[in-house]
Amino acid sequence: MDVTELLATQRVVEGLDLSETALTDVLAAEPYVFRDCDLSRADLSEADLVGHVFERCVLEQTDFRGADLEGARFTGGGGARTAFVRAELTDAAFSGVDLSGARFGGALLTDVSFTGCRMIGAALNGARGTSFRVSRSNLTLADLSGCSFRKQELDGVRLDEANLAACDFTEAVFQDCRLTRARLVDTTFTRADLRGADLGELDDGRLRALTGAVISSAQAAAILGARGLTVL
Repeated sequence: MDVTELLATQRVVEGLDLSETALTDVLAAEPYVFRDCDLSRADLSEADLVGHVFERCVLEQTDFRGADLEGARFTGGGGARTAFVRAELTDAAFSGVDLSGARFGGALLTDVSFTGCRMIGAALNGARGTSFRVSRSNLTLADLSGCSFRKQELDGVRLDEANLAACDFTEAVFQDCRLTRARLVDTTFTRADLRGADLGELDDGRLRALTGAVISSAQAAAILGARGLTVL
Protein backbone atom coordinates (compact mmCIF):
# COMPACT_ATOMS: atom_id res chain seq x y z
CA MET A 1 0.00 0.00 0.00
CA ASP A 2 1.47 3.36 -0.98
CA VAL A 3 1.38 6.45 1.25
CA THR A 4 -1.68 7.95 -0.46
CA GLU A 5 -3.76 4.79 -0.03
CA LEU A 6 -2.63 4.30 3.55
CA LEU A 7 -3.51 7.87 4.58
CA ALA A 8 -6.88 7.53 2.86
CA THR A 9 -7.82 4.51 4.96
CA GLN A 10 -6.07 5.04 8.31
CA ARG A 11 -6.25 7.89 10.81
CA VAL A 12 -3.71 6.42 13.24
CA VAL A 13 -0.35 6.11 11.50
CA GLU A 14 2.43 4.34 13.42
CA GLY A 15 6.12 3.78 12.74
CA LEU A 16 6.00 5.00 9.15
CA ASP A 17 8.92 6.57 7.29
CA LEU A 18 7.42 9.67 5.69
CA SER A 19 10.69 11.56 5.41
CA GLU A 20 11.01 13.88 2.42
CA THR A 21 7.40 13.13 1.44
CA ALA A 22 4.96 15.75 0.13
CA LEU A 23 1.92 15.22 2.36
CA THR A 24 -0.16 18.37 2.03
CA ASP A 25 -2.37 17.12 -0.79
CA VAL A 26 -2.77 13.50 0.34
CA LEU A 27 -4.19 14.03 3.84
CA ALA A 28 -7.88 13.48 4.47
CA ALA A 29 -9.99 16.13 6.22
CA GLU A 30 -10.21 14.33 9.58
CA PRO A 31 -7.41 14.66 12.16
CA TYR A 32 -4.64 12.06 12.20
CA VAL A 33 -2.52 10.61 14.96
CA PHE A 34 1.08 10.24 13.79
CA ARG A 35 2.95 8.02 16.26
CA ASP A 36 6.68 7.19 16.06
CA CYS A 37 6.80 8.37 12.46
CA ASP A 38 9.78 9.88 10.64
CA LEU A 39 8.60 13.20 9.21
CA SER A 40 12.06 14.67 8.69
CA ARG A 41 12.08 17.09 5.75
CA ALA A 42 8.45 16.17 4.97
CA ASP A 43 6.40 18.86 3.24
CA LEU A 44 3.28 19.77 5.26
CA SER A 45 3.28 23.42 4.20
CA GLU A 46 -0.19 25.03 3.98
CA ALA A 47 -1.75 21.76 5.21
CA ASP A 48 -4.96 21.58 7.24
CA LEU A 49 -3.67 19.96 10.44
CA VAL A 50 -6.31 21.18 12.90
CA GLY A 51 -6.40 18.88 15.93
CA HIS A 52 -3.71 16.53 14.59
CA VAL A 53 -1.54 14.62 17.08
CA PHE A 54 2.20 14.00 16.68
CA GLU A 55 3.62 11.53 19.22
CA ARG A 56 7.38 10.89 19.34
CA CYS A 57 7.79 11.82 15.68
CA VAL A 58 11.07 12.85 14.06
CA LEU A 59 10.61 16.46 12.91
CA GLU A 60 14.07 17.27 11.58
CA GLN A 61 13.57 20.20 9.16
CA THR A 62 9.89 19.31 8.75
CA ASP A 63 8.08 22.02 6.77
CA PHE A 64 4.93 23.27 8.53
CA ARG A 65 5.08 26.70 6.88
CA GLY A 66 1.63 28.25 6.62
CA ALA A 67 -0.05 25.12 8.02
CA ASP A 68 -3.19 25.33 10.16
CA LEU A 69 -2.17 23.57 13.39
CA GLU A 70 -4.89 24.97 15.63
CA GLY A 71 -5.31 22.68 18.63
CA ALA A 72 -2.56 20.31 17.47
CA ARG A 73 -0.66 18.25 20.03
CA PHE A 74 3.06 17.45 19.86
CA THR A 75 4.45 15.02 22.46
CA GLY A 76 8.08 13.90 22.53
CA GLY A 77 10.26 13.54 19.48
CA GLY A 78 11.17 16.61 17.45
CA GLY A 79 14.33 17.64 15.67
CA ALA A 80 16.40 20.62 14.63
CA ARG A 81 15.23 23.49 12.44
CA THR A 82 11.55 22.61 12.14
CA ALA A 83 9.74 25.37 10.20
CA PHE A 84 6.53 26.80 11.69
CA VAL A 85 6.81 30.08 9.78
CA ARG A 86 3.36 31.67 9.26
CA ALA A 87 1.65 28.63 10.81
CA GLU A 88 -1.64 28.94 12.73
CA LEU A 89 -0.85 27.49 16.17
CA THR A 90 -3.68 28.79 18.36
CA ASP A 91 -4.26 26.41 21.31
CA ALA A 92 -1.47 24.08 20.16
CA ALA A 93 0.54 22.27 22.85
CA PHE A 94 4.15 21.05 22.78
CA SER A 95 5.31 18.70 25.54
CA GLY A 96 8.82 17.28 25.75
CA VAL A 97 9.60 18.19 22.14
CA ASP A 98 13.02 19.05 20.73
CA LEU A 99 12.47 22.37 18.94
CA SER A 100 16.10 23.44 18.71
CA GLY A 101 16.51 26.01 15.97
CA ALA A 102 12.80 25.95 15.15
CA ARG A 103 11.50 28.98 13.28
CA PHE A 104 8.19 30.62 14.23
CA GLY A 105 8.39 33.93 12.34
CA GLY A 106 4.92 35.18 11.40
CA ALA A 107 3.22 32.26 13.22
CA LEU A 108 0.13 32.87 15.35
CA LEU A 109 1.06 31.73 18.88
CA THR A 110 -2.05 32.69 20.84
CA ASP A 111 -2.56 30.39 23.86
CA VAL A 112 0.24 28.02 22.80
CA SER A 113 2.01 26.06 25.55
CA PHE A 114 5.57 24.73 25.59
CA THR A 115 6.27 22.33 28.47
CA GLY A 116 9.56 20.52 29.03
CA CYS A 117 10.82 21.44 25.57
CA ARG A 118 14.36 21.87 24.26
CA MET A 119 14.25 25.15 22.35
CA ILE A 120 17.93 26.09 22.08
CA GLY A 121 18.36 28.74 19.40
CA ALA A 122 14.67 28.76 18.48
CA ALA A 123 13.48 31.91 16.69
CA LEU A 124 10.14 33.20 17.97
CA ASN A 125 10.74 36.80 16.99
CA GLY A 126 8.26 38.18 14.51
CA ALA A 127 5.50 35.81 15.63
CA ARG A 128 1.94 37.11 15.99
CA GLY A 129 -0.13 36.88 19.16
CA THR A 130 3.03 36.24 21.12
CA SER A 131 1.34 35.55 24.49
CA PHE A 132 2.40 31.92 24.72
CA ARG A 133 3.18 29.95 27.90
CA VAL A 134 6.46 28.21 28.58
CA SER A 135 7.60 26.07 31.53
CA ARG A 136 10.50 23.72 32.36
CA SER A 137 12.07 24.45 28.99
CA ASN A 138 15.52 25.37 27.72
CA LEU A 139 15.52 28.53 25.56
CA THR A 140 19.24 29.21 25.69
CA LEU A 141 20.26 31.43 22.74
CA ALA A 142 16.64 31.68 21.60
CA ASP A 143 15.39 34.86 19.92
CA LEU A 144 12.29 36.00 21.83
CA SER A 145 12.52 39.68 20.93
CA GLY A 146 9.14 41.40 21.09
CA CYS A 147 7.38 38.52 22.88
CA SER A 148 5.00 39.11 25.79
CA PHE A 149 5.13 37.20 29.09
CA ARG A 150 2.96 39.73 30.86
CA LYS A 151 1.59 38.40 34.21
CA GLN A 152 2.84 34.89 33.45
CA GLU A 153 4.49 32.42 35.82
CA LEU A 154 7.76 31.14 34.34
CA ASP A 155 8.86 27.96 36.08
CA GLY A 156 12.16 26.25 35.28
CA VAL A 157 12.88 28.28 32.15
CA ARG A 158 16.47 28.75 30.94
CA LEU A 159 16.97 32.03 29.08
CA ASP A 160 20.77 32.13 29.13
CA GLU A 161 22.09 34.34 26.31
CA ALA A 162 18.59 34.62 24.86
CA ASN A 163 17.56 37.74 22.96
CA LEU A 164 14.91 39.35 25.18
CA ALA A 165 14.95 42.76 23.50
CA ALA A 166 11.58 44.54 23.76
CA CYS A 167 10.04 41.63 25.70
CA ASP A 168 7.29 42.45 28.18
CA PHE A 169 7.69 40.76 31.59
CA THR A 170 5.33 43.12 33.44
CA GLU A 171 4.16 41.42 36.67
CA ALA A 172 5.68 38.11 35.56
CA VAL A 173 6.88 35.70 38.27
CA PHE A 174 10.14 33.78 37.80
CA GLN A 175 10.73 30.50 39.63
CA ASP A 176 13.93 28.46 39.16
CA CYS A 177 14.81 30.45 36.02
CA ARG A 178 18.09 31.62 34.50
CA LEU A 179 18.73 34.95 32.78
CA THR A 180 22.52 34.93 32.61
CA ARG A 181 23.91 37.04 29.77
CA ALA A 182 20.46 37.47 28.23
CA ARG A 183 20.13 40.50 25.95
CA LEU A 184 18.03 43.09 27.79
CA VAL A 185 17.38 46.05 25.50
CA ASP A 186 14.08 47.92 25.93
CA THR A 187 12.91 44.95 28.01
CA THR A 188 10.10 45.70 30.48
CA PHE A 189 10.27 44.24 34.02
CA THR A 190 7.73 46.49 35.74
CA ARG A 191 6.66 44.75 39.00
CA ALA A 192 8.20 41.48 37.75
CA ASP A 193 9.20 39.12 40.58
CA LEU A 194 12.78 38.05 39.88
CA ARG A 195 13.50 36.55 43.29
CA GLY A 196 13.49 33.04 41.79
CA ALA A 197 15.82 33.87 38.91
CA ASP A 198 19.58 33.53 38.47
CA LEU A 199 20.42 36.95 37.05
CA GLY A 200 24.10 36.26 36.45
CA GLU A 201 26.60 39.09 36.56
CA LEU A 202 24.96 42.50 36.20
CA ASP A 203 26.84 45.44 34.78
CA ASP A 204 25.30 48.90 35.11
CA GLY A 205 23.46 48.63 31.79
CA ARG A 206 21.87 45.29 32.63
CA LEU A 207 20.98 46.54 36.10
CA ARG A 208 19.18 49.54 34.61
CA ALA A 209 17.26 47.18 32.35
CA LEU A 210 15.74 45.58 35.48
CA THR A 211 14.24 48.86 36.68
CA GLY A 212 10.87 48.28 38.34
CA ALA A 213 11.51 44.60 39.15
CA VAL A 214 11.35 42.97 42.59
CA ILE A 215 14.51 41.17 43.76
CA SER A 216 15.48 39.44 47.00
CA SER A 217 17.71 40.87 49.72
CA ALA A 218 20.32 38.21 48.83
CA GLN A 219 20.27 39.31 45.19
CA ALA A 220 20.58 42.95 46.22
CA ALA A 221 23.52 42.13 48.50
CA ALA A 222 25.25 40.27 45.66
CA ILE A 223 24.75 43.22 43.31
CA LEU A 224 26.14 45.68 45.83
CA GLY A 225 28.95 43.32 46.80
CA ALA A 226 30.08 43.20 43.18
CA ARG A 227 30.38 46.98 43.40
CA GLY A 228 32.53 46.88 46.52
CA LEU A 229 29.78 47.55 49.06
CA THR A 230 29.01 45.40 52.10
CA VAL A 231 25.42 44.90 53.24
CA LEU A 232 25.07 44.28 56.99
